[in-house]
Amino acid sequence: MPAPGSTSSLRAANQHRVVAALRAESDLSQAEIARGTGLAPATVSNIVKELVSLGLLETTSGAGRRGATVRISLGAGLVAGVDFGHSHVQVAIGDLAGRVLATDERPLANDHPHEEGLALAHELLDDLLVTQHASLDDVRAVGIGLPAPIGRDGILDSGSILPGWVGVHAEKAGSAQFGVPTLADNDANLGALAEATVGAGVGVSSMAYVKLSSGVGCGLVLDGRLYRGGLGTAGELGHLTMDENGPLCRCGSRGCLEAYVGGEALTEQFATRRSELTVADFVSLALTGDTGARRLVEDAGRYLGRAAAVLANVLGLELIVIGGDMAAAGDLLLDGVRDGLRRHALVQVSSSVKVTPAALGHASSAIGSVLLALDAVELPI
Repeated sequence: MPAPGSTSSLRAANQHRVVAALRAESDLSQAEIARGTGLAPATVSNIVKELVSLGLLETTSGAGRRGATVRISLGAGLVAGVDFGHSHVQVAIGDLAGRVLATDERPLANDHPHEEGLALAHELLDDLLVTQHASLDDVRAVGIGLPAPIGRDGILDSGSILPGWVGVHAEKAGSAQFGVPTLADNDANLGALAEATVGAGVGVSSMAYVKLSSGVGCGLVLDGRLYRGGLGTAGELGHLTMDENGPLCRCGSRGCLEAYVGGEALTEQFATRRSELTVADFVSLALTGDTGARRLVEDAGRYLGRAAAVLANVLGLELIVIGGDMAAAGDLLLDGVRDGLRRHALVQVSSSVKVTPAALGHASSAIGSVLLALDAVELPI
C-alpha cells in the first residue's frame, strides 16, 4: 500500500472515488463524475484516461450536451462471493461494477470442516465460471460470508453455528483456497450491505438488516456506512436477553432473543409434533394454517418487535429489513414485529420506522459477499 499522505496514496484514493461513483451509477459523463466525487474535472479526466488504457474503464460515444459517458469495462475481470449458511453454501460471481452474473448453491452439513466447505465453494465457482466463458484467472477477488461473529483479528469465535470454522482465519483460508485476495464478514453484515446498496434500503441512511434463519443475525448501516463497531462484532441482536430465566441459548446464556425467534429453536419446539423438520417446512406449515406453527411465528414476531424497538430507539433507524428463511412467513411474522415496535418504541420512532422483507430474498448475503469482494480488488496506481 502507498504511504498515507503520499502522492501515490492520494492518487489511489481518487481512483477509488471514481470507480465507486461508477459502481453506484454506471454510464456517467466525466462532468457528472467530477460533481459526484468533488474531484477537479482535470483530475477525473486523467484518471479516466489511465484506467481506460489499463482496461478497467471504457467510454461510450454520445450526442448532445451530455456527450461521451464512462462505465466499468465488462472485460475488466470478475469477483466472486461465497455465502456459508447453516445447511448450504451459495456462490455468486459478478463483474467489477458489482452486477451479479450467476449464482448456484449446494447443501452442506453444518458440522463440515472448513476445508471441505471451501473446496465445495471452489467447485461451484469453477462451474459458474464455465457458464460465463471465464476461468479462475479472471477472478480478481473473493468475498466470504459466514454466520458468525468475526473479531478484529479475523478469527471466528465460538459463537459460530459452524463448528468446523471456529478458530479459523477465514480470509487467510479463503486466499489459500482461491489464490486471490479474499475478504470475510458476518453474513448479516453482508445482507445489510446488499440491501442498502441494491435492495430495500436504497436511499436510506440508517437501517438494520435482521437475518432470521437457523439463528439470528443483524447487520447495521448507520449514516450510509456499514457499522461493525470497535470490536468488529456489532449487531449481535440474537443474544439480547429477553428473559434471564428463559430457555438456554447455544451461547450459554438464558433467555436470548435467538431462543425465541431463531428458526432452529422454533422447529425444536414444534418437533414434539413432527420430527425432521426444516425451517422452510416449518414456515410452510404456518402459512398453510397449522395452528401451532402459526402461534410460534406470531410470538416470534412480537419478541423480535421488542428487540427491534431497542434498536430503533437507540440508533434512530429509518428501516428494519427482515431476511433469512423465516422471512418467508411474510406478514404473519412482520405484523408481530410492527406491533412490538408500536408497544415498545417511542411514538415518534414507531410511527416513522418501516419494517419490510428483504428485497433480495435468499440472495442478500451472497450479493453482499460479491460487493465485499470489490473492496479487495487492487486498482493500478
